Amino acid sequence: MTTSTSDPRDLIRAEALRLGFDLCRFTDIDEAWPAAGRLAQFVEAGRHGEMGWMAETAERRRHPRAMWEGARSAIVLGVNYGPEHDPLAVLQQPERGAISVYAQGDDYHEVIKGRLKQLGGWLQARFGGELKVFVDTAPLLEKPLAERAGVGWQGRHTNLVSREFGSWLFLGSILTSLDLAADAPEPMACGTCRACLDVCPTKAFPAPFQLDARRCISYLTIELKGPIPREFRQALGNRIYGCDDCLAVCPWNKFAQAAREQKLHAREALQAPALADLSRLDDAAFRELFRKSPVKRIGRDRFVRNVLYAIGNSGQPQLVAEAERLLDDASPLVRGAAVWALSQLLPGAEFAALRSARAASETEPQVADEWAGALPEG
Repeated sequence: MTTSTSDPRDLIRAEALRLGFDLCRFTDIDEAWPAAGRLAQFVEAGRHGEMGWMAETAERRRHPRAMWEGARSAIVLGVNYGPEHDPLAVLQQPERGAISVYAQGDDYHEVIKGRLKQLGGWLQARFGGELKVFVDTAPLLEKPLAERAGVGWQGRHTNLVSREFGSWLFLGSILTSLDLAADAPEPMACGTCRACLDVCPTKAFPAPFQLDARRCISYLTIELKGPIPREFRQALGNRIYGCDDCLAVCPWNKFAQAAREQKLHAREALQAPALADLSRLDDAAFRELFRKSPVKRIGRDRFVRNVLYAIGNSGQPQLVAEAERLLDDASPLVRGAAVWALSQLLPGAEFAALRSARAASETEPQVADEWAGALPEG
């Protein structure tokens, strides 16, 4: 089939941009895959925490061809989700909740997956071959793939950094049986900067380029199903879903730009929402508020748990009533978080009186442990 260019990558890039992707790069997958060794060390050290799927799928992650033996090249796509406002400003509003930038709009999986399928259909019609598309949920190491394709580089915080878009890129990938020429990798350009490491509230980076997910606020507020360990609760501040600190402080964000995809723009209701309002969500109201949002997947109880930790950190006496009301919630996870919140907000004598009145009637061991272990402020 004749084309207007001798390089099919030019046509593929043009189509990708037409479909709404912000960048499109290519890499081969013939070489060794050192990222597999780093992942193995991460899992062996137990730094994946409760994310058992990382260990279960480690073999499939060892190389792109372990996902699909017929793959010859990878097309890596990026969609910019740059925020319009400083994502760290909400941290100075303790009565409001901080939701990670990526979760303030529509679920990026759905936005990107549809475009990938469109691009894949066009690619097969134009050039033939077989392909598979991936958006984050499959066991494919997309950040190392993106680094190899020249999308950016993995910084000291292990996240991808782009010269053009800073920290704010969603990734999608197409593995194809076509042999496509590789783009040059992007060299690491962090210099001596370690701002991303130093800003972490929970010290989740044991060394540059290493993450202990068990200490990461994103893991704690999203992946962890039970109570968040006491040692991290105050460090959460008002972060109720994810954390943007290490991304937002990156100096390369001076080149970042606001997302052009409207579906990825922050919804007004999810920009610094009031903790009092969030604490009153029942299951139906939670599902309605977070319809089409990635937040929905953690469920109401885990989300309200996070809200209560933020209430405990708020220093706002007017939120005491919200936490006290949730001592009678049906969920032990929520009740336990309410106990901790009240231990932080109430004077010591008031909390001790409340504990005397309420703790003996609690039959759930998890919540009883919270009453026993709570250390009131003041």
